[in-house]
Amino acid sequence: MRTYLVTGGAGFIGSNYIHYMFRKYDNAIRIINVDALTYAGNLENLKDVENRDNYQFVKADICDRDAIAKIFAENDIDRVVHFAAESHVDRSIRTPEVFVQTNVLGTAVMLNCAKAAWELPGGGFKEGKKFLHVSTDEVYGSLPEDENAFFYETTPYDPHSPYSASKAASDLLVKAYMDTYRFPANITNCSNNYGPYQFPEKLIPLVINNALQGRKLPVYGDGKNVRDWLYVEDHAKAIDMVQEQGRLFETYNIGGHNEKQNIEILHIILETLREMLPETDPRRAHINEDLITYVEDRKGHDRRYAIAPDKIRKEIGWEPETMFQEGIRKTIRWFFDNEEWLKNAASGEYQKYYSEMYEK
Repeated sequence: MRTYLVTGGAGFIGSNYIHYMFRKYDNAIRIINVDALTYAGNLENLKDVENRDNYQFVKADICDRDAIAKIFAENDIDRVVHFAAESHVDRSIRTPEVFVQTNVLGTAVMLNCAKAAWELPGGGFKEGKKFLHVSTDEVYGSLPEDENAFFYETTPYDPHSPYSASKAASDLLVKAYMDTYRFPANITNCSNNYGPYQFPEKLIPLVINNALQGRKLPVYGDGKNVRDWLYVEDHAKAIDMVQEQGRLFETYNIGGHNEKQNIEILHIILETLREMLPETDPRRAHINEDLITYVEDRKGHDRRYAIAPDKIRKEIGWEPETMFQEGIRKTIRWFFDNEEWLKNAASGEYQKYYSEMYEK
């Protein structure tokens, strides 16, 4: 049975990846989920897998070398899928040192512990081991509004926020380990994810949550910043395919082919909410464009991101399967069906779940 060490598995993308892997492989794999349970780590995301014999949760900080080394010492880890990161740009502008600590030092700890566990006495690494570092398209900076311009794996890094700078640094650390030690790894850079379990400070769940409550919908600047949106299950599938089929030491860009202006996202969500809510639902009355409120632009706000997933399509055969209109309906439906989750996440009440489940 192959053993996966997933960092940040209680977060948005990590928990969706764990769900995807159990759906695909069931009892053929084992997953150890390591998460520090900071503000965005939510064990309620994984309630339906927590009693599986082939799933284990470990509360630990990736910066804690002793804790991470202990996991490697006690388990024969075959795959590391490294999601754990501070990821919100606004927070990085306020507290950049936190992002450097987790995203850079934490990645160094993970690399060193995996390297120590997998190295062979005579040189090289144990066969079949692989480290996958999950990163972002934000490391590439900003694109012009020319629809023919895209991020490729060869695009030079040009980060503009403390968040993207910290992720760029972590990417380069992984690359250095691949180049220096021939450490068995891959890097993936993905576009903006959306879907179930996303923490409600991010754009799409924030808009859904605020609109349902009749609260203002803040939009930075003129609202015309463009992002490429990727449904999170498509991302999970891509990560698994890179682990299984990707060439070692390579970087793969994972994009959704769903470019939208931020203001366009708001209009689509409002229209879809009105369409999906029953006529008798009183919330329909206040879901309208009057909720949109323009606010001062974010510092260093990149204008446009767009990924060309040509390499991963050609080499591995992955393509995004979920177009935005379908994905946003799935996402809204999930939030309708999980209103208690959204309420708990928005209020911070989800933090109690760990205490109730694991500190008895």
